Amino acid sequence: MERLWAPWRIQYIQMAKPEGCILCDKPQQNRDELNYILYRGSKNFIILNAYPFNPGHLMVAPYRHIASLEELTDNELHEHFEMVRRGIRLLKKTFHPDGFNIGMNTGKMAGAGIDKHLHTHIVPRWQGDSNFMPVVADTRVVPEALAETYNKLKRNL
Repeated sequence: MERLWAPWRIQYIQMAKPEGCILCDKPQQNRDELNYILYRGSKNFIILNAYPFNPGHLMVAPYRHIASLEELTDNELHEHFEMVRRGIRLLKKTFHPDGFNIGMNTGKMAGAGIDKHLHTHIVPRWQGDSNFMPVVADTRVVPEALAETYNKLKRNL
């Protein structure tokens, strides 16, 4: 039997699910490295997804707690997509992916895990990064710890 070792997942499984909104709470804590916040703008920030689809899976979120794209002010919207572009450049420089999935899930029915706080996912993709695990075991294999990914990205900002 093959075994996959992903020690960081046990923290998520065992932790009490936090009250409130992590995309509001994390930036207020001013513990960016601990919370994997890579970059702060005046209206938005870039954070590593703590439960990534692939290494380097980033999220861009406004500081303001809003649920939908049309609620962004023009300044928030412009900076948001400037930060998406910054995240793509950073991932290209650091990991050299073959492509990206970039998108938003707005609303619980659209698949949003954090459905009341708008955010954009930037998922780097590589040829062959999807293997048999999602198909036969409904499991994703992420081959790098978050702290290591954070440190690589932070060096290239």
